[in-house]
Amino acid sequence: MQRNELHEHIISSAGDLFYSQGYNSTGVNEIINKCDIAKATLYSHFKSKEDICVAYLNQRHSAFMDRLKGYVDQRNESRNQLLAIFDLLRDMYLEENFQGCWGLKTLGELSLDQTTILNMIQQQKKELLLNLGEVVGDNISNLSKAETEKISGGLYLLYESAVTESHLFKNDWPIFMAKSIAPALYHDVELK
Repeated sequence: MQRNELHEHIISSAGDLFYSQGYNSTGVNEIINKCDIAKATLYSHFKSKEDICVAYLNQRHSAFMDRLKGYVDQRNESRNQLLAIFDLLRDMYLEENFQGCWGLKTLGELSLDQTTILNMIQQQKKELLLNLGEVVGDNISNLSKAETEKISGGLYLLYESAVTESHLFKNDWPIFMAKSIAPALYHDVELK
């Protein structure tokens, strides 16, 4: 396996462990065993478990944002583009081993001194919020910045709630509920 492939293999393998059993419950030796590599090989790619976690969060977030963009782009009608995030969530829920949001799952395990990971998760959530703001701006005419932030913030909060609650209840009703509530955020504005 080439160095880049091995690097990605370590991130994916460790990420699967972090996502399924938790960041704190996953030891470095377990990552090494899952990857079938030597300890020195792991440490030639990453200085610490925290560095692996940051790479995992980046990998998951990047794939999610690319997928979200694809879901939005596949929908022609503005209303459907505004609701695309809930369609993506529904498909994610149906995939094997849905455990909710990888970032929030990791966040729940952090101690106060793990600021690198905390800052990474905050930055990724801000990026999602900004992306939703762009989707809102692209699909609703004549909005002020405050109105855009209110609608995109509402979509963001509905999405985040639906992720958590669908995982908690092991059911997709929170996703459908959030999607059905979302149009109330922009019912009195003109869609493009």
